[in-house]
Amino acid sequence: MRARQMTYGDWLQIVLLALVWGISFFLTEICLRDFGPLTLATARVGLAAMVLLAFAAMRGEDLPKAWTDWGTLAFMGLINNALPFSLIMWGQVSIDSGLASILNATTPLFTFIFAHFLTKDERMTRRGAAGVGIGFLGAVVLIGPGAMAGIGSQSWGQMAVMAAAMSYAMAGIFGRRLSRFSPIVSAGCMTACAAVMLLPAALLLESPWTARPDLATWAALATLAVISTAFAYILYFRILASAGATNLLLVTFLIPIAAVLLGALALGEVVTLAAVAGMLLIFLGLAVIDGRLFAALRQLRTGGNRQQAEPPNLP
Repeated sequence: MRARQMTYGDWLQIVLLALVWGISFFLTEICLRDFGPLTLATARVGLAAMVLLAFAAMRGEDLPKAWTDWGTLAFMGLINNALPFSLIMWGQVSIDSGLASILNATTPLFTFIFAHFLTKDERMTRRGAAGVGIGFLGAVVLIGPGAMAGIGSQSWGQMAVMAAAMSYAMAGIFGRRLSRFSPIVSAGCMTACAAVMLLPAALLLESPWTARPDLATWAALATLAVISTAFAYILYFRILASAGATNLLLVTFLIPIAAVLLGALALGEVVTLAAVAGMLLIFLGLAVIDGRLFAALRQLRTGGNRQQAEPPNLP
């Protein structure tokens, strides 16, 4: 399947989405100073659901009425919101936001693997298998080969973010079933369902009423919910409609860059050599799977050779 030709507007929207999602790891780091992971995940999806459903109401869109539809949306809310948000936020208790964003970039690798076994139209090719292997080598470099020898809180945090990436990958495949709903209704309903699932666990395990967040934490939470979740979904579906799903993969390359830079500049996080090497390997794996970069390089090379072979125009 060939990717659509992107306009400058598409590129601007992709860069904006990368910043919006990249900043979510930075905002999560701030919020975790006062909120527990489950409380934060509940607040994020709950506030986002209110914004999205209000937007759907303003547009005059109807909510699903059948219980089977709500069951589908609830399961999507579980694997696309409740579970990965909780895992990433729990993981960020012990690891930096930049590292979490890089590990989260393995989502397309897991999507490629799961799609091979769970779908009939997205089988793995040799190039794809090579890309997956390179990408997971990057994850091993990030986590460290000796992590399993003595698992500590950081190792568990890293594996939690990897598990979130797997959950996102499953959601990407299952999300095909939501095509009968409008994008805004789908996003609003699944985040609402995720909030309902998370609320009891947050109340029982974290006692959120004891939290004493300051103004900076409240601002970070509001931005996380409204901008990095609700607005991000709206922007995501706009790009999907104008540029296509293949081009949307490019966001994955940019999110860790934004998150790592924010973490280093604003939170004083140290960017290690292993983090840079792991990120580059993951990006290389994604580039191999995508194929467009190498196709463009081949085209430039063959075009250059063709021009050299042509005789010059004599006056």
